[in-house]
Amino acid sequence: MIANYEFTVILPSDEEKMKEALAFVNAELEKAGATITKQEDLGVKTLAYEIAKQNKGHYVYFELSVDTQSIVKISRVFQLSSHVLKFLFVNPEK
Repeated sequence: MIANYEFTVILPSDEEKMKEALAFVNAELEKAGATITKQEDLGVKTLAYEIAKQNKGHYVYFELSVDTQSIVKISRVFQLSSHVLKFLFVNPEK
């Protein structure tokens, strides 16, 4: 079943690492069959607590349509990835 999701990801604040990580995130979403309807760069922000020895993170917000079964697979890939500091999928319809 296809559903709409809001997806926020925190990437490393270093410009080079951020571009590489964003390309990785977009590739994984595309591989899962997600249709990105909106992508917004929210910029670098100070984190509330240190994540992977990082005090700052680059936030990127997405709105996408994807099969609900794919969310579990995508989440697993992002959990294991060193490119992604944190991420959150939210279904605004629930």
